[in-house]
Amino acid sequence: MDDKLTIFIAVTAAAVVLQMLILLGMFFTLRKLSAFAKQQAEELSSRVVPLLEETRKLTGDVQRLLETTRPKLDVIVDNVSVISSGARDQAQKIEASLTAFMDRARLQAIRADELVTRTFDRVEDTSSKIEHTVLSPFRHLNGVVQGVGVALGTLFQRTKQPRNGRNNDEMFI
Repeated sequence: MDDKLTIFIAVTAAAVVLQMLILLGMFFTLRKLSAFAKQQAEELSSRVVPLLEETRKLTGDVQRLLETTRPKLDVIVDNVSVISSGARDQAQKIEASLTAFMDRARLQAIRADELVTRTFDRVEDTSSKIEHTVLSPFRHLNGVVQGVGVALGTLFQRTKQPRNGRNNDEMFI
């Protein structure tokens, strides 16, 4: 039994020593890791801190720029608003003037069309009356002259005999 106890104590001592060595290895690894992390943090800090300071300066510059330009921007926005409302008013006035002008032009076009239509109707009436008044006696006179001509032609044609002894009606094809 003593042998078993000795073996058990030796195994336990070896396990404790092994555990101590593992913990010692972990200690040195964590120390190296801590030193590496501290170095990386310092390097990162050396890079980030100037960047943050520049960002603060830039933010301050932008804020000052906004503070100085804000009144100017407000004036510009007000001017643009006034100009756009003035342009809108002028556009509405121009639209009203053009509408009135187009209405008047349309009315004048209708009046001119009626005037031209009445004038053409009167010219047509006048020409038909002139034709009836002036040409009607000439037509009557022409009819009388033609009648006299036919009468004379008939009168003189009876005295002439056809050469072949045939009537002129037979010659008609």
